[in-house]
Amino acid sequence: MVMNEDELDQLRAKRRAELEERLQGPSIPESPVHINGLAHFTEQIETYRLALIDFHADWCGPCKMLEPTIERIATDADLTVLKVDIDRHQQLATDHAVRGVPTLILYVDGEPAERLVGVQDETTLVNLIDRYRG
Repeated sequence: MVMNEDELDQLRAKRRAELEERLQGPSIPESPVHINGLAHFTEQIETYRLALIDFHADWCGPCKMLEPTIERIATDADLTVLKVDIDRHQQLATDHAVRGVPTLILYVDGEPAERLVGVQDETTLVNLIDRYRG
């Protein structure tokens, strides 16, 4: 099959875009990702270089207070935010030694790097994320 110059240019542009996307990594979700099990959790922390895990419960007042901050972080920061409901995923909470909610764990390159317990302000979270962004 012989391609004309326009077809070759289109094919080159498509391949270039695919390579650039692969180099940049997967696009980061702009809203929190609700975890639906261990496999889903593992997939997410292995996919994204930086992930902020929010262990929370529906009945938790401080978790509700933190929720708008978590939403803004998910929208504005260059990382993925994962939400783990401790009542639905008790084993994940146990595996991460979650003793109180909200508990936030920052994963870097698939490993836990920082842990915060309780309501945090946005500045504290952004500063924490910025330390690991490089």
